Amino acid sequence: MDDAPEGTTTPPASAGISGFSALVTGGGSGIGLGTARRLVADGARVTICGRTEERLAAAVQELGEVAAGSASGGSARYVVADVTVEEQVSNAVDIACDGRGRLDILFANAGGAMHMGPLAGADVAGVRATVDLNLIGTFLCIKHAAGRMGASVAGGSDGSGQRGGSIIGMSSGAGHFPHRYLWAYGMSKAGIDMLCRYAAEELGSEGIRVNTVRPGIVDDELMAPITAGGPLLDDYLAEMPISRLGTVDDIAAAVRFLAGPESSWISGECIGVDGGHHLRRGANYGLLFG
Repeated sequence: MDDAPEGTTTPPASAGISGFSALVTGGGSGIGLGTARRLVADGARVTICGRTEERLAAAVQELGEVAAGSASGGSARYVVADVTVEEQVSNAVDIACDGRGRLDILFANAGGAMHMGPLAGADVAGVRATVDLNLIGTFLCIKHAAGRMGASVAGGSDGSGQRGGSIIGMSSGAGHFPHRYLWAYGMSKAGIDMLCRYAAEELGSEGIRVNTVRPGIVDDELMAPITAGGPLLDDYLAEMPISRLGTVDDIAAAVRFLAGPESSWISGECIGVDGGHHLRRGANYGLLFG
């Protein structure tokens, strides 16, 4: 039985994401750029955002080469936006909707850690900044994206009658099981998991699916100081059943699955992409402190 909300169209898996509009926050590098690359290659109209225009411009040039080498019709553009500033988030969503008249995919990827270390004596400003960037930033993205995916924009500019969409939040294994001294980042990522579950429950009636991915340690720019080698990397690898570093493409593949019609009956899930790390204990960041 098809229980899709009235007015929703659910394309078959073979339809893919060609022509879909997508917004990827933190899209200038790392996992965000890798995911944007995958979405463009599969035909999506991708808008990336971040705070550094030079990085975004270079990323769009790279994505343009991906589009040129593919017959899928994908495209890329950028907008400078800080996800902690609501007006900038709203503007980024508007730009991502331009042309199609609606948003189909949001990958709320932007995040970071501004505090690491023991609870006692923690820098409160760094903790608040970490929560603001990760949790509040994701909330603002969902708030404004949902309004452009729901019934209020049914039909869009293409007259398809389609509504709904897919939102993917960026969580972390640190938000699921403790990584010593990474608690500020971890608690904000745990908040993202619960935020996205609440959003999945609330927005499902509008055909909007909301899920998260929980990457393990990925060999990208952000984690380069750890992936270069040392005791902390050794600790990570020792606690992973599939004992290797993750790649940007590993995460991009999971996001692409959640973004498209292939996962049309999946919502409220938090998917670990971590080589099985979640089956054991978290990494000991105390090793960075000697």
